Amino acid sequence: MVLTADVHLPEDSELTVSEVHLSSSTLIAGSFHLGKYCEQANNEYMLCRLEENDPRKCIKEGKAVTACTMEFFRKVKNSCLNEFNQYSNCIDKSSGDFSLRQCRNTQAVFDKCALDKLNIERPAFGYFTEARVHDTKRPKPLEEPKAVYPDSTPELPENAEKKPARFGSRFYWMTE
Repeated sequence: MVLTADVHLPEDSELTVSEVHLSSSTLIAGSFHLGKYCEQANNEYMLCRLEENDPRKCIKEGKAVTACTMEFFRKVKNSCLNEFNQYSNCIDKSSGDFSLRQCRNTQAVFDKCALDKLNIERPAFGYFTEARVHDTKRPKPLEEPKAVYPDSTPELPENAEKKPARFGSRFYWMTE
């Protein structure tokens, strides 16, 4: 990737954040509750990425997602560690593809603990695919004006003669 001198790259200190060092089975075990717990931060980050189209402008939101994830797993560790570990180990050891099918009993135990002690209900199937309106405090970015190049080729006038293609249309499947 080629950069010019006017491109601002964030300093290392701006990017440094404590990482979430967890295994795949642990992340899968907590994924539904984590998604519900950090929904606001995740939606804010994804909205920023979509609107800004530049990840450098969304560093603050990305740090908020990581902080929320760390907070969630700390709460799970303090209140439902045994139930969570049983569920995570079941996911890890019961199949080669992290299937949840064999772990429904341990899942139910963890879900009950998360509901009782953390007040986080496991979202219903399809919850994360539902359309929602996200309310944000961040102002909408200004649209960049379309670039105008003074030496660009002028467009053909509307009344210019347009001859048919010499060898017929490439879109042979389209009929008039």
